[in-house]
Amino acid sequence: MVVLSVLDRGLHTYNGCLFAYPLLTKACTSAFTGALGDFLGQLITKQPFINLHSIARYSAFGFVVTGPMAHHFYKTLDQLVPATAWGAAFKRLMVDRFMFAPLLLLLSMYLLSRLEGKNHRTCAKEIRLKYWPALKMNWKVWTPVQYININYIPQQYRSLFANVVAIFWIMYLTNKRRQATTAAAKTP
Repeated sequence: MVVLSVLDRGLHTYNGCLFAYPLLTKACTSAFTGALGDFLGQLITKQPFINLHSIARYSAFGFVVTGPMAHHFYKTLDQLVPATAWGAAFKRLMVDRFMFAPLLLLLSMYLLSRLEGKNHRTCAKEIRLKYWPALKMNWKVWTPVQYININYIPQQYRSLFANVVAIFWIMYLTNKRRQATTAAAKTP
């Protein structure tokens, strides 16, 4: 009973913040879930130490990029393709998968690498090598999630829904990055 009371109060507080400060609330939520995903990803990959800089990068990216972009994208999507439009579910999914997802993935790959201190040339090279495989994996993982999100979740909760799923996505990415780093270190 106490747990339900705490969850109820938390949801009430979140809804109040969402109503009063929707953009800021979504940015903070994205920052928190980005940091949590990276932290948990580091834990499951059994890194020798927790990289606080990496957690800060994911948090900053969530606050500055993911939260605001998702907020505006979902609002714009509802205006471009109203739920009552013919074929709306399919059209919304196509806009998300072929316009928003590729852009967000490109920004995340580039900006997170830049935040690691890599120069533009190195970032561009990594993107050339990793973008297409990452986009294909994004389409596999996120397509069913986004179908549900943009067609059945109320607009004000879409960022939150995506952020919760993103915790697991970031954990997966952290694991892949760790594997790539370990493989590169073993290569003479």
